[in-house]
Amino acid sequence: MNDLLPIVPTHSNAPIIIAGPCSAESKEQMMATATALSQAGITIFRAGAWKPRTSPGTFAGVGAIALQWLNDVKEATGMLTATEVANRTHVNLAINAGIDILWIGARTSANPFAMQEIADTIAERGATDKIVLVKNPVNPDLELWIGALQRIYNAGVRRLGAIHRGFSVYGKHLYRNVPQWDIPIELHLRYPELPILCDPSHIGGKRELVEPLSQEALNLGYAGLIVETHCDPDCAMSDASQQVTPQTLSEILERLHVPATTTKSESLTALRAKIDNLDSELIRVLSQRMAVCREIGRFKRDNNMKVVQAGRYNDIMHSRIAEGVESGLGEDFVRRLLLSVHDESVRQQIQIVSD
Repeated sequence: MNDLLPIVPTHSNAPIIIAGPCSAESKEQMMATATALSQAGITIFRAGAWKPRTSPGTFAGVGAIALQWLNDVKEATGMLTATEVANRTHVNLAINAGIDILWIGARTSANPFAMQEIADTIAERGATDKIVLVKNPVNPDLELWIGALQRIYNAGVRRLGAIHRGFSVYGKHLYRNVPQWDIPIELHLRYPELPILCDPSHIGGKRELVEPLSQEALNLGYAGLIVETHCDPDCAMSDASQQVTPQTLSEILERLHVPATTTKSESLTALRAKIDNLDSELIRVLSQRMAVCREIGRFKRDNNMKVVQAGRYNDIMHSRIAEGVESGLGEDFVRRLLLSVHDESVRQQIQIVSD
C-alpha cells in the first residue's frame, strides 16, 4: 500500500475532520446538525443509515432513506457525505446515492467474508474512486485490521484510510473501547502512507473524553478525527452519551494543538541521536544478559535441574516491577518487558538443555 492517494486535500498540516450524528434519525435532525457544522467550517458530514446493534429490537437506523437526507445535506451545504456499509446491499445503495465516503465498522472489519464481499462489490461497480475508511476490528488484532485494509486495496481503491476506534476488552475501564495506541502506531510504522483517523467518540464513550483523546491522537500524528456530533445529543436515539453539539465540537477544535509534521530543530536531532545510542546500549545489555542465561542453562543441564524455577521467577517479577515503578516506569510496561525477557531466557536455556 505504497501508492495511496490523499483522502481529501487539506491546508498545510490541518487535520481531516469528519463530524455528524451517530445515526440519521430525521431529515430535520440531519439538516440542523449539518448546517451548524458547515458554519463552523467542517466540510465532511457523517451519519449512520444502518446501525449494527448488539441487541435485537434496539434502534438500528432508518435505512436507505437516510441516503437521501445525506444528499439533501450535500446540496444545501456542499459538504462531502459519509456513511457506514456492512454488506453488498449497503454498498450498492450508497454508490447509487452518490455517497462520497464509505466507512466499514469494527464488527464488519473483523469478518473476512464480509470484507471480501464489500471489496468485490466496489470493484464490480467500478467505484474504486470512492474514499473508503476501515475501522479497526473489535478485538486488538493488527493482522486482521491489515487484512481488511488489503482486501479493499486489492479491489483497486487508492483513496484508502484507517479509523482507530479502540478495542473491546472485558471488564470495567475508563474508556468504552480501550485505545491500545501501540496497535495503530504499529500500523503506521508498517504503512506510513496510510492515513489514520481517530474516533474519540467510540474510544471514550463519554463526551468529556472527546477532547483529551483527540489531542492525544494529534500528538501521535494522526491524519484527522471522526467525531459524533448531534444537534441535541441528549435526545439521540443511539450513543447519546458520547455525542457533542456542533458548538462544543467547534470549541474543542479551537483548543486543540496540531503539532508540526516536520522539524529542523538541532536539539531534536541531538535528542534522537541519544535515543539511538541508548537503544543500541539496551540491545548490548540484553545480549550480555542472554549470554549469562545460556551459562545458567548449561549449569542446569549438567546438574539435571528444571529450566523454570517458579520461586525465583516470582521473586524477580515482584522486585523488578517495584524497582521499575520507583524509577518512574509504568507497572504494566515493566511487567510486559520482564515477561518478554523471561520468555527469551527460557527459550535459550531450553535450547541449551536440549542439545
